[in-house]
Amino acid sequence: MENKSSVLFDFTGQVVIVTGGSGNLGSAVVRGFLAAGAHIVVPERGEGQAGEVFPELAGSRDHLFMDGLDVTDPQHMQRLAQETTARFGRIDALVNTVGGYRAGAPVHETALETWDFLMNLNARSVFVVSQAMIPIMLKQGRGRIVNIGSRSALAAQGNDAAYSAAKSAVVRLTESMSADYKRQGIRVNAILPSALVSEADVQADPTRGVIPASVAQVVMFLCSDASSIITGAVIPAYGERF
Repeated sequence: MENKSSVLFDFTGQVVIVTGGSGNLGSAVVRGFLAAGAHIVVPERGEGQAGEVFPELAGSRDHLFMDGLDVTDPQHMQRLAQETTARFGRIDALVNTVGGYRAGAPVHETALETWDFLMNLNARSVFVVSQAMIPIMLKQGRGRIVNIGSRSALAAQGNDAAYSAAKSAVVRLTESMSADYKRQGIRVNAILPSALVSEADVQADPTRGVIPASVAQVVMFLCSDASSIITGAVIPAYGERF
C-alpha cells in the first residue's frame, strides 16, 4: 500500500509535520509521505519513540524527530515550529493524527479527569499545534492541514460523551480554520475514520473498520494539488464496501 503512494503522489522536497507519527495511523501516514519524497517532522512526548518505529531514518538530516514535546503545550509547539523552519525553511503540510480514547461510561460516571484528558489530547492538541504552524504557512502564502476526527464526531454512541465531544470539536475547529484561511492559501480538511483495523480484519468483515494505510492515502490526497478545490471538508472514511 505504501509503495503505491509514490506513484499516486509526489511530495518531493515538501516538509510535512505528522503529530502522533509513531502511532498506528500516524506511522502509516509517515511511511506514505516518505515514499512520496517528503521531509518528515515528528514530535514525540516520549524518548526515542519515532526512532524505534523508523530505525532506518536514525541520524538522517532529511527528517526531524523531536522528543520530549507535548502537543498540548504552546511553548513546545513554538519550539517545534522554530526547529522545523531552521532546518527546512518551510512547512508545507500539517497532519494532526495524535489522539486517544478511553473506555466510555455514562456522563454521571465519567471522571472529570477523563473528560479533560480526552478533550486535551484530541481537541486542544489540534488547536495548539495548528496555532503554532499557521503563521509560517501565512508567510508562505500556502499550507495544508489535515485533522483526524472520528465517526463518533457526527453520531455519538452511548457511554461515549467525552470522546465524541472532543472529536466534534475537531470538526468545528476544522471548519472554522478553513473559513479563516481559505483566501490566504491554506486549506484545512478533516477525515473521520471508523475503527482502525488490520487488513485481515477487513478481509474477514469489511464493515469492521478501515486499515490505516487506506486513511493515509486520503490524507495524502488532501495534502496534494489534486485536492486544490477542497477545503473545509469533513470526509467519512468508514471502510464499508458495498
